[in-house]
Amino acid sequence: MRVISGERKGTRLKAVPGSATRPTTDKVKESLFNIIGPYFAGGDALDLYAGSGGLGIEALSRGCDHAVFVDKQTKAIQTIQENLRVTRYEANATVYRQDARQALDELITSGREFKLIFMDPPYHAETHETFLQLIEANHLLTDNGVVVCEHGSEAELPERVGRLEKIKVQRYSDVITISFYEYASTEE
Repeated sequence: MRVISGERKGTRLKAVPGSATRPTTDKVKESLFNIIGPYFAGGDALDLYAGSGGLGIEALSRGCDHAVFVDKQTKAIQTIQENLRVTRYEANATVYRQDARQALDELITSGREFKLIFMDPPYHAETHETFLQLIEANHLLTDNGVVVCEHGSEAELPERVGRLEKIKVQRYSDVITISFYEYASTEE
């Protein structure tokens, strides 16, 4: 695993030890950033179920100002912190060791908004629709932002959740699919 592009291009990242997390492969990561825009002029990223922190770190390397990383596993938090040290992004990051829903509630209360939101929950416990409803209802996404949902290929995510509209679906294998959401120009 490595940073694919941007100011920390080529930096190797550690994976979370054990089999409790499934890191997004470099090939999938490169493809999804080509879809959402290869580089960013600022903005914040939210990496829910962050695992090693690879997606949030990639967003920082490509120009995001700040990233929030959320994971409830101690080994994942330690790995994220080590990867932030290696990439020298500690000052550009906030790390929450807690359940993703609790973290979302705190972020909603604080009034935060994100240009990029990555959701990659364990495939056996997918909660995308609930989280998309929370994101939409509480304006966690900026007007020009994108929500990236990695999910099992057998799962079918809704075409629309409030103003959030599915703009693209990219299937990478029989196991991995990514759905992309942004605000629609009109509400149905």
